[in-house]
Amino acid sequence: MHACNACIDGGLPAGVPGNTYDQKIRTGITCSGNEDFFNFLRSTAVKSFWCLNVTDKAMTASGRKVCFMTGASGKLGSEIALSVAGQGYTVFFTYHHSEEKAAETLERLRWVSPESDMVQCNIAKPAEIAEAFALFRELYDRLDLLIASASNFYPTLLPEVTETEWDDLVDTNLKGTFFTMQEAAGIMRKQSFVSRIITMTDISAGLVWKSYAPYTVSKAGIQHLTKIFAREFAPDILVNSVAPGTISIYPGREDEPEEKLVEKIPLGRPGDPLDIVRAILFLMESEYITGEVINVDGGRLLF
Repeated sequence: MHACNACIDGGLPAGVPGNTYDQKIRTGITCSGNEDFFNFLRSTAVKSFWCLNVTDKAMTASGRKVCFMTGASGKLGSEIALSVAGQGYTVFFTYHHSEEKAAETLERLRWVSPESDMVQCNIAKPAEIAEAFALFRELYDRLDLLIASASNFYPTLLPEVTETEWDDLVDTNLKGTFFTMQEAAGIMRKQSFVSRIITMTDISAGLVWKSYAPYTVSKAGIQHLTKIFAREFAPDILVNSVAPGTISIYPGREDEPEEKLVEKIPLGRPGDPLDIVRAILFLMESEYITGEVINVDGGRLLF
């Protein structure tokens, strides 16, 4: 395994999990260990990941910026959390059932963001969301970024959808996101600087997936909430959404086989987690975008 020179320059020991660039899921390329590759990292969106020093821009007089994130223990969520930490943020995240995976994510986060922490929370229950934010307030004195990523997903045949399934999907995805955004906005609106909320939705909000009605309804609702919050809290809070299309780490999420779906993607491939991360990093830096949904789908919605 080859350690990137940038990792060494950044002060992290070689061999730290996630600290080498032979993992294509993180960069999409293999580290060559030469100066050209180091310069590439410094000049592109890949600069967000583990290996780079925290830039002066990511720091403030009171210390590191702070991100509250829901759903960071899953495959994509973990990648997002690690990338945000690589931008100089302390990350406080929630998990529900996946304690082991959450602990792994936290261990990796703390290599570059020692003050990061996590809490168990059922996002479908507003009381637990309030408790998570109460702990957050005890640990941190600011909130720069909320990433609302927690989500349930599974097929539900329309004629057979039960109330339990509906509540499980809609309460977690839509109700949970609303009350998380509400709690975050309560902190952010009192601050003297511009903060950001990024919701994670899905291009299914604009498609008809007959076997996923509660899920797609919940994601469409989040997109509308994004616009409402953006209008209500401008100019102090920028609120946007990222809507992934077919992602390579989540095969079988739609009604058709992946090979058939690729035929409907003009760019000719499923998305990679890095594609989603780049969109999030863009919104983290943007100062003149709010109320928008960025579809990261390779052109899938053109069909």
